[in-house]
Amino acid sequence: MFDKFKDMYGLQKQARILKKELKNTHIEAEVDGVIAIVDGEQELISVTFSEELAKNPKKLGETLVKAINKAIKKSQQIAAEKMKPLMNGLNLPGGPQA
Repeated sequence: MFDKFKDMYGLQKQARILKKELKNTHIEAEVDGVIAIVDGEQELISVTFSEELAKNPKKLGETLVKAINKAIKKSQQIAAEKMKPLMNGLNLPGGPQA
């Protein structure tokens, strides 16, 4: 039983380390002149766009949404990949086994 608690403590420690790592990971996505940067926790860091795009508010708005969504999706994929080893360590029913 003590081994299970020890394992859980180890997983919690790994989860905290992974959370810090994700927070410090910046993911960039570009769509038609808009560059969105998010961190590994899907927090928006910055958005830049061209002066030309700023002249067309409707297109700018649409492109902003696309670029931000693309960056968030990439961030989710990266986070999922980094979490696989941690999730395997949980040995959840129906999940992949380590």
